[in-house]
Amino acid sequence: MNTLDIIKKRFSVRKYENKPVEQEKLDAILDAAHCAPTAANMQPQKILVVQDPNNLKKFSAGANTYGAPLVMLVCADLNSVWTRPYDGKNMVDIDASIVTDHMMLTATDLGLGTCWITYFDPEAIRKAFDLPKELIPVNILTIGYSADKELASDRHSQTRKPLNDTVSFEKY
Repeated sequence: MNTLDIIKKRFSVRKYENKPVEQEKLDAILDAAHCAPTAANMQPQKILVVQDPNNLKKFSAGANTYGAPLVMLVCADLNSVWTRPYDGKNMVDIDASIVTDHMMLTATDLGLGTCWITYFDPEAIRKAFDLPKELIPVNILTIGYSADKELASDRHSQTRKPLNDTVSFEKY
């Protein structure tokens, strides 16, 4: 499958089979995270891999993880942040999101379903997992075998804005 096919195949899974993700697939997903580019190669991401059912329950303090057997809490380490000097923009959210995207697309390529979650209570998650103050939770990525019906790969022409609403060439 080529990259665009993987991108088109991916959809947000909100129901998972009660089946663990194989270690070799987890390793491939983490390898993709390791290869993700970050601003100035600062690599501020800290990923908490959660598979133990008792630890998965901790997410209920601030997030719905849809019964996924594997959840990645993607945090950013404020001690490893690169800031754009012209305007002071901190890049940790962007870096953590690129890492999340690499993991999500790799999981899709491996036949797994995912849901990228940003609707969560960061303070509740911080407390549930006893995160140090320099780590900020940015994204949650649920991963597992989908129990949802797969969506059509050609759905984007109906579910997305037309390209001409989001893309300009040479001027706005």
